[in-house]
Amino acid sequence: MSELKGPTPAMILVRPQMGENIGGAARAMWNFGLDRMRVVAPRDGWPNPKAVAMASGAGRLLDEAGHFETVREAVADCDYVFATTARMRGITKPVMTPERAMEHARALIAEGRKVGVMFGPERAGLENEDVVEANAIVTVPVNPEFASLNLAQAVLLMSYEWGRQTTDAVPEVMEMAKTEWAGHIEVEKLGDHYETVLDEAGFFFPPEKADGMKLVLRNLWSRMPLTKSDVQVFHGMMRQMKRWKERG
Repeated sequence: MSELKGPTPAMILVRPQMGENIGGAARAMWNFGLDRMRVVAPRDGWPNPKAVAMASGAGRLLDEAGHFETVREAVADCDYVFATTARMRGITKPVMTPERAMEHARALIAEGRKVGVMFGPERAGLENEDVVEANAIVTVPVNPEFASLNLAQAVLLMSYEWGRQTTDAVPEVMEMAKTEWAGHIEVEKLGDHYETVLDEAGFFFPPEKADGMKLVLRNLWSRMPLTKSDVQVFHGMMRQMKRWKERG
């Protein structure tokens, strides 16, 4: 049996039925830096060759996983336990989303407390006797007509939320393909170019509306997130159109 240590929660698989799901859960955990697994009374015994095969590069988690006969033994050294379940149990406990649960787990672990997260067997999930060992319930807001999550999927979801709470991940980035953002002056010059050529082409008509039309066009350029490459393409387009017109 392994003692719960370190700055991460233990993922506790209660009576898992398929070795493939145990291995998949290990992979999901390791994707987000979680390496403390506990397995309670697995149906097909322990260790499980199918779990090892599915775990791939996360096999170390299975080698170091704690093996327990009962839930009570598995959570005995935990200060706080979450029970994941899609069903309301008629048991008075806090019910949290995965996001809130892992936020709370992070705070608890920062205080030096030991945290466990329980997952039920694939067929029916956790029993009430399992849930009473927990301090709080975690329920995923899924389709009420199909609330069943695969064991590895549930572990992945909780592991992702743990990772999101503990890393400074930027919600969105722009992958720059051998270019960089255009500066204000470059965008201004692009606007000048278009305004000059369009003026020559008689685009700004009637005259009394010309200033407003130019303002709209300037606003369009300033609103667009242009790269230096984009600016060159727009310049090239206008130059080519002008050449085409002059050839005619």
